[in-house]
Amino acid sequence: MEPENPTNIAFSDTDADLSAVVVPLLKGVLYSEEKPALWSGLLSLQARVRDYVSVLGLDLVLDEAEGYAFLRSRPDSDDPENDSIPRLVARRQLSFPVSLLLALLRKKLAEFDAGGGETRLILHRDDVVELIRVFLPAGSNETRLIDQVNAHLNKIVDMGFVRKLRGQDQVFEVRRIIKAFVDAQWLAEFDRRLAEYRQAAAGQGDAEDG
Repeated sequence: MEPENPTNIAFSDTDADLSAVVVPLLKGVLYSEEKPALWSGLLSLQARVRDYVSVLGLDLVLDEAEGYAFLRSRPDSDDPENDSIPRLVARRQLSFPVSLLLALLRKKLAEFDAGGGETRLILHRDDVVELIRVFLPAGSNETRLIDQVNAHLNKIVDMGFVRKLRGQDQVFEVRRIIKAFVDAQWLAEFDRRLAEYRQAAAGQGDAEDG
């Protein structure tokens, strides 16, 4: 008797199967490559999932081509009744360095895709250090810079935008879900935002020297 293949599990239109798909989404991002059975179930129950999470004030963001899905809180509105719904997905206030690094990784992914080569963007920790170095005050301590980049990268790993390759602590894959959070419109304003980042970095450097 052949062992059961989990990728062949069939999802039906039942409340139990709906819960089996929604609960993992409430916990975080669902990737097609990591959980193919759940991904298949999500695609077949997509309409019901959208209706269900809408009651909770959430929208399903699903990119079938890139292979990821997650739940996002609806934007705030002027309707007091909508504002009274408690948030299930908390907002995250990002620090300046983490925001900068996310922007740089997103731009790097856009350049990588434009090259039309491999589908996975893999970066070494040293590559990330070089990306962010030019936006930090001149003469920054090298050891401190590397420690800071490691801390920021670990934060972004926890957020799900990058992941460490198995057995390689200093090598990372930029996950394509970053495109859903740093979108094309945001990238169109990238130069202006980087100018703001440079000013902020210079201000931080002056504060440290003072």
